[in-house]
Amino acid sequence: MMKRQRITTYDQAVEYILNIPRFASKNTLEDTQKFLHRLGDPDAGLRILHVAGTNGKGSVCAYLRSVLEAAGRRVAVFTSPHLVDIRERFVTDGKMIEREAFLEAFLQVYERLDFEKPETHPTFFEYLFLMAMLIFAKARPDYCILETGLGGRLDATNAVTRKELAVITRIGLDHVEYLGHSLSAIAGEKAGIIREGTPVVFADTCQEVGQVIRSRARYLSADVYSVSENDYRISKISNKNIAFSYISRYYGSVSLTLPTFARYQAENCSLALRALEVLAEQEKEEGFSPELMERGVSNCFWPGRMEEVLPEVFVDGAHNEDGVRAFLESVAQDGYAGSRHLLFAVVADKDYTAMLRRIGESGLFERLSIARLDNKRAAGPECLEQVLAEYPAIAAARYDTVPAALRAILASREAKAVPERIYIAGSLYLVGEVKAAIQKGI
Repeated sequence: MMKRQRITTYDQAVEYILNIPRFASKNTLEDTQKFLHRLGDPDAGLRILHVAGTNGKGSVCAYLRSVLEAAGRRVAVFTSPHLVDIRERFVTDGKMIEREAFLEAFLQVYERLDFEKPETHPTFFEYLFLMAMLIFAKARPDYCILETGLGGRLDATNAVTRKELAVITRIGLDHVEYLGHSLSAIAGEKAGIIREGTPVVFADTCQEVGQVIRSRARYLSADVYSVSENDYRISKISNKNIAFSYISRYYGSVSLTLPTFARYQAENCSLALRALEVLAEQEKEEGFSPELMERGVSNCFWPGRMEEVLPEVFVDGAHNEDGVRAFLESVAQDGYAGSRHLLFAVVADKDYTAMLRRIGESGLFERLSIARLDNKRAAGPECLEQVLAEYPAIAAARYDTVPAALRAILASREAKAVPERIYIAGSLYLVGEVKAAIQKGI
C-alpha cells in the first residue's frame, strides 16, 4: 500500500510528479472522468479547442493562442512536453503559471488520491492534465486550448465533457507500438478526439489519412474542414522570415509574415487560422480580420521550433522521421552561404535509422556531431554510429553529453573564424538540454 506523504512546497510537488512513472500505469478515460468529477468537474465550464496530430500540435496551439489574444480574448493553454521548466505546460494570459498556482492545483489532486488503491493513481500526464483543468477553471479564460499527449482517442485530455472544436495536424508514423503501424490506424486514433456535432479541422496531406478523418466526422455528424497546400502559398523565405498568403474563407488571399524560416510553419499557421474562422462561424462571433491575423501570427513565438538560441545556432524539435523531413526542407531553403553543422541526439524508441538516413542523404551538413541525451530512453552514440557507417563521407564527432558537444562545437567554430551555422535536432529532450545548458552558461 502506498503511503500519503506530507507535501508543502513546490519543489516537493515537482519531485513527486517526476517520480510518478515509476509506479503508475495508464488509466481508462472513464477513470479520468471520474477523477474530474471528484474534483468538481472543473472542465465543464471551459470552452475547449482540442488539438491532436503527430507533428505541429504545439505550433498550432501557439498560433491559435496568439491570434485569439490579438483579438482581445483571454486564453489558457495546456501543452507538452516542457523544455526546461515543468510549468511551461500551463500558460494563462500568455505566461506560464506561478509556483504557488502549481502547488495549489497539485495539492487539490493529491488530497483526492486513494492511497488504498494505488492502481488508480493518475499517470504523470494524467496528473498534470487534472491540474490544468483546476488551474484553468480558476482562471476563467475565454478559451482553453488542449494539446493531446499521445494519440487522441484514449488520451487523458479526451476525458473533457465538451469541446468547441477539434483540430488534427499532420499525421505520420510515430509511436507505432501504441497507435498502430499504418497511417490509417494512427489517423483513427487521432480522429478519436472528434465529438458528436463538433466541427473538425485537419491537415489534408495524405489521402489515406483524409479518408479516415472524413469517415469518422460523417459518422458523428461533425462538419469537417480541410487545409491542404492549396490553402496557402509561400512567396519568399529570407532574412529568417517567411512571407506567405493564406487563402481565407472570407477575405480571399491574406498576406502574412512569420518570424521564422521553418517552412512547415506555414502549414501549421494556416491550419490554426482555418480553425479560428470555423470557430467564429460556429459561435456566430465576429470573425478574425486580416489585420488581426497578421498581428497574431507575426507576434507568435513557439520555443524549440527552428529557434535561434545563440547567434547562428538553431534548435528544432524534429523528433521523428516526418519531423526530420520537414526540418531538412527548411534547412535546404535557409539561404545560408556558409557551412552547416548538425548536432543530433535522439531517444532509442524513435526510428533513428530512418531519421539519420534522411540527414545523410540530404547532403546539407558539412559536419555532424552526435551525443547521448541525459535520459533513460536515450539512444547510445554507438547505435547512431552504426547507421552513419553507411555514409563514409560524413565524419561524425561523438560526445557523451549534450553540454560537452555544444561546448566543443562552439569552440571549434570560434577557433576557425569562418561562417558556420549550427543546427540542433533529433528530440525535444535535446532542445531542453541545450536551452538549460545555455541558461547555465554552457
